Amino acid sequence: MRLLILQKNLPELGEIVLVKINKIMPHGAYCELVEYKTDSYLPIGEVASGWIKNIHERIKEGQRDVAKVVFVDPSRRAIDVSLKKVSTKEKKEKITEYTLEKRAEKFFVQAIGAAHEEAKSADIKRRVAQKVQTYTELLERVQENKLDKDILDDDVRAAFVDIISKNIKPKSYTVAYTVELTASSGKGNIKLIRKIYGEIEALGVEVVYEGAPHYKIIAEGPSYAVAEGKIKEAQQVLQKHSDAFDITVKK
Repeated sequence: MRLLILQKNLPELGEIVLVKINKIMPHGAYCELVEYKTDSYLPIGEVASGWIKNIHERIKEGQRDVAKVVFVDPSRRAIDVSLKKVSTKEKKEKITEYTLEKRAEKFFVQAIGAAHEEAKSADIKRRVAQKVQTYTELLERVQENKLDKDILDDDVRAAFVDIISKNIKPKSYTVAYTVELTASSGKGNIKLIRKIYGEIEALGVEVVYEGAPHYKIIAEGPSYAVAEGKIKEAQQVLQKHSDAFDITVKK
């Protein structure tokens, strides 16, 4: 689970967390849960698979790593974690997730400062946390204009959008299809082909000539769905002229 705007007190069983190893003992190590600012214990048997002769050969004090929560006792605030139960994929995803979350948090704090609302920072976060759990989710909703208007004041929202636009390049997805256009009647001619591709380009779809009768149509969008939608519109333009051409479209 990603870093919460209003942080929970304890992690959940099975949660993937970031840890900092603070003190190594003969049979384990005491670690800080970075996102929760609380302590946990790493038993020596959870450091790595197989027998460990010297724990200091496997972990170092000050080391940061990704662990899985394997035991939680809320009444005693006791937490055990494991390094060996974390897969390579989980470790990579957690580091990426945390990096993105901290970046989004930094931008939000900057936005509050730019709007000169530092004194209201806690109230702003509390209000936002009623609708979203993480800074990453907040950033995505603001980018997509899907955050309720009453959650963020206009000045903070405007500052946040400005900071995001200056620091994050919008995602772009590209899809390409090959079109084979062969005249099937006297109606099919170069003049008509130029007209057809002019209509397609007007949709925001690029047309690349690859040597008759082959063409490539290329569309971009903020998502694959949007890019594919443009290609679908281009195909509709082509189909309007199916009486003049044999048309084949393939990815």
